[in-house]
Amino acid sequence: MYFFNSPSEGCRNLEHLNLSWCDQITKDGIEALVKGCSGLKALFLRGCTQLEDEALKHIQNHCHELSILNLQSCTQISDEGIVKICRGCHRLQSLCVSGCSNLTDASLTALGLNCPRLKILEAARCSHLTDAGFTLLARNCHELEKMDLEECVLITDSTLIQLSIHCPKLQALSLSHCELITDDGILHLSNSTCGQERLQVLELDNCLLITDVTLEHLENCHNLERIELYDCQQVTRAGIKRIRAHLPHVKVHAYFAPVTPPPSVGGSGQRLCRCCIIL
Repeated sequence: MYFFNSPSEGCRNLEHLNLSWCDQITKDGIEALVKGCSGLKALFLRGCTQLEDEALKHIQNHCHELSILNLQSCTQISDEGIVKICRGCHRLQSLCVSGCSNLTDASLTALGLNCPRLKILEAARCSHLTDAGFTLLARNCHELEKMDLEECVLITDSTLIQLSIHCPKLQALSLSHCELITDDGILHLSNSTCGQERLQVLELDNCLLITDVTLEHLENCHNLERIELYDCQQVTRAGIKRIRAHLPHVKVHAYFAPVTPPPSVGGSGQRLCRCCIIL
């Protein structure tokens, strides 16, 4: 690539760059790029699977104006790289690390200590993250508006309690496949400032401990626009009708499959739905 080899020619005013799915890019290309594009504010590197922590060191050293960074599915990235980014990019407002499965609470700690302006965190399928990390993050990042925590399977209601206390601007929260979340966690969320004044989207797909009680709690969330309840086996049609009566503008997306799939008919292995609701 020409401008990677000649970073000083013509790219110094570049602010937004999308290199997603360019899976041949390495740390050497990133180094050449950022040396000549130190004014970058948004950098999208989704699916750049050859990138390692060393590439993020170059971003740390040269991109101090960076506010948006997308590293989705950069599977070789570890805490070491995220710590570097946090220490060099204090203006960071949006970070996507979904699918970066090596990350632990050390990354959340670095975000909490260095990036107080953070508004968006997408950390789906980061299965090593725990309540301890999200507690520190919530206590320091009060500007959070959107969080995607799908398949952060270790988190519990404790994370929701901390978000309820410290993140009053939260508008969208995905907890799909967070199977330790219960009605009690949603109670804290719905009674909080963010729940009653800001929350618009809540995704609870495959949260198996969620019941109709959660829907009763969510009646306090007057700005709620959409709830995802796919495969929440303890949520009933009656519960959905009740919340729709209180919040007629809310869209509820849900389907309910049998707990035990019925015997296959004619050799078919399909799993049948007993109810499908999109209101």
